[in-house]
Amino acid sequence: MRTLERIPATSFRTQAWANGNGQTRELAAGPDPAHWDWRISLARVERDGAFSVLPGVHRQLAPLDGAIDLHFDDGGQLGAQRLEVLRFDGGRASTCHLPDGPQRVLNLMLRGHAEGELMVRPLLDSMVLLPSRGHAWFILVVAGSCRLVANDEQLDMATGDAARVRLPADSRALIEGGGELALICLHS
Repeated sequence: MRTLERIPATSFRTQAWANGNGQTRELAAGPDPAHWDWRISLARVERDGAFSVLPGVHRQLAPLDGAIDLHFDDGGQLGAQRLEVLRFDGGRASTCHLPDGPQRVLNLMLRGHAEGELMVRPLLDSMVLLPSRGHAWFILVVAGSCRLVANDEQLDMATGDAARVRLPADSRALIEGGGELALICLHS
């Protein structure tokens, strides 16, 4: 099994949102894409409007181009600036407001017993991913470029590229470069 696996942009499946108000590109889903426990997608949010209601789904999302505000029908509100992560129950009806205009939004959706974390970080020189039993990493280059190195493998990545990293217990991955990365750690 390869430690580093490029996820080519040509493999991203474009799908309509559950409520039909937009489209998203699915980067990865598993363990079975048709009946996923976790799903990573990149949506283009063009205007203010309703988010899809997804009962039983825990959502984490990060706006990649500007701020986003969510207003829940039950009276709650959440907001995030560019590259901050929002965490909320996907079963709550909500409307989004885009104070900075249209943008890309990275989504991590978890259901059942799936666990994971979405993080967006600057890359200034290098970063190390350490092995952890039962964890898989996904990387999306939000801006800039980097080289991903693990064992005898390496991938050169640029803005918009994605990869999956599976680290054996006795190895680590090095990410070198400059820009901004979205890192998703999935716990199995």
